Amino acid sequence: MRTLSHINTMQSNEKLYHQMARNLLVILAIFYIQLGLSCASECSILDQKAIKYGCEITLKNYCESWRMNVELHNIRDFDVVPEECVEYVGKYMTSTQYKVDSERTIDECRVYVSNSCAFKKDGADAWIFDVDDTLLSTVPYYMNYGFGGVKLNLTSMEEWMKKGKATALEHSLMFYNELKGLGVKIILVSSRRESLRSATVDNLINAGFYGWKTLILRGAEDEKKEIGKFKADVREQLMSRGYRIWGILGNQWSSIQGPPTAQRTFKLPNPLYYVA
Repeated sequence: MRTLSHINTMQSNEKLYHQMARNLLVILAIFYIQLGLSCASECSILDQKAIKYGCEITLKNYCESWRMNVELHNIRDFDVVPEECVEYVGKYMTSTQYKVDSERTIDECRVYVSNSCAFKKDGADAWIFDVDDTLLSTVPYYMNYGFGGVKLNLTSMEEWMKKGKATALEHSLMFYNELKGLGVKIILVSSRRESLRSATVDNLINAGFYGWKTLILRGAEDEKKEIGKFKADVREQLMSRGYRIWGILGNQWSSIQGPPTAQRTFKLPNPLYYVA
């Protein structure tokens, strides 16, 4: 025979059970609402593309297409990576595929040097390198700032640069040293400001880059120039001094386009940001 105490305990347990069940239902409802909103956003993008192209695509397809068109210079002047592609870009920039794509660029540089460059070894043979994301990686910075999904805060970026923590891109370092061994003058041209010279020199040396002929940064007189114009002016000055610029390696179109240019230009992949 059940006692009053036993009955009260059962009633209390039953109330607790119902409360837990209600809480679980609320949590599940919130989860599915959020999932639905996320899917709705993604599906909206994909539905538009599917209608336009007459085929079924995934978000990965969409973001791969966006990245490819950035590299082909069809997509320009973007301030941030599209929100729906931030995760994809982050995975790409930390993936084996990014390394393979970059190394293929360097391999093509080597083929060109081997087959087409008749260096005279008179002190005038030169090769231009960009610095950020050509020799030194800024991926560690962007990992903490949304992989390009957040508009760049220049002050924050420069504070990070002053710490000199950027890591070497190993494939570029190997090619850099190979050119030095051939007697080619290494010229570094960066959109970094002159105030960052000391930190940049220290970072480059600590990462294994040394022995360059000159490091050209933006001075006060260059502040109002577009980056592409600044770098084109630098090339003109170098050529006027007698340098034969056999090649340029950069990660932005603004590093390699515009007259005068080199005999050949090579672009490394970079969907994180766009510099005009």
